Amino acid sequence: MDEFVNLLKELVKRGGSDLHLKVEEPPIFRIDGRLVRATEFDVITPEFMKETMFSLMTEKQVERFKRDLELDLSYEIPGMSRFRINVFLQKGYIGAAIRQIPLKVKTIDDWGLPPQLKDIAMYNRGFVLVTGPTGSGKSTTLAAMIEEMNNRVKRHIVTIEDPVEFVFEDKMCVIEQREIGVDTFSFSEALKRVVRQSPDVIMVGEMRDLETISRALTAAEMGALVLATLHTTDAAQTVDRVVDVFPPEQQHQVRLQLSNTIRAVISQTLLPLATGKGRIAAFEILIGTPAIKNAIREGKVDQIYNLIQSGGRHGMRLLDQSLKELYLRGLVNYEDALSKASNPSDFEASIARM
Repeated sequence: MDEFVNLLKELVKRGGSDLHLKVEEPPIFRIDGRLVRATEFDVITPEFMKETMFSLMTEKQVERFKRDLELDLSYEIPGMSRFRINVFLQKGYIGAAIRQIPLKVKTIDDWGLPPQLKDIAMYNRGFVLVTGPTGSGKSTTLAAMIEEMNNRVKRHIVTIEDPVEFVFEDKMCVIEQREIGVDTFSFSEALKRVVRQSPDVIMVGEMRDLETISRALTAAEMGALVLATLHTTDAAQTVDRVVDVFPPEQQHQVRLQLSNTIRAVISQTLLPLATGKGRIAAFEILIGTPAIKNAIREGKVDQIYNLIQSGGRHGMRLLDQSLKELYLRGLVNYEDALSKASNPSDFEASIARM
């Protein structure tokens, strides 16, 4: 166990985001988005992985791991950092992917996130989605928005997470954090009952299936502010994903539900800084204006791109506009910005016209 803790401390020391443990390989750190093999450490053995991972689990978690062959859990080094650990099998051996989570919950200003997020955090009801690929900072953005509420308004907030990541300290809000497998059986089961807990805000760590999405939409319809994440890259794709997960005969009703409840979609991606050290986020922001709601209701998702582009006065911006701004400020390289663009040809053309 001491060896494992030392690896976690090394992750924090190096400023890495992730630690990958694979049998017959040295520890692998992800630093500024790039994988670095730490060959100065011993290679990982099957015995080390089994002994270490099982020592982190409760008896129930061991049973779940043996049944499901994978498990999410959390671990904390007091005074240093928390860690989200995904344990799985590969080639019959135990492997692990470990994400570092800061102990201190930073605010929107601390992270330098778009100021529009402060207004979105103050919404009283509706559906707010934070989207992006794995490792793009969705959980960090959600935590910053919850901390914004915690500092400014009195609300009852219930989070449903797998596992609990950022740990909040009650300030103006009462915040209850429920962990899958510890405090509840599943996202959908927790959402089924959370409306009886008188929440003002519900945060869903991840919407993985039809039932969870359906119950999140229903909770938003019933008057709560629902914050949730999806693994989609932009706002239009997010709308399609929510609708398409349902069978065809339900999709019209889901479009109505979504158009009535959608307040914002925040899509984000991380890019390496031009200096080669550190990363920065680019954002696409959709606000649920009447025009956006109408496009969703009528299934005209192709109109959303133009509506965001022309919706600057409402706080909207396209991902490619954000990427262009970061490039022109000299914060990211052209190639990195182009690789993340939703419409690479349009992005190239817009830069060429300058």
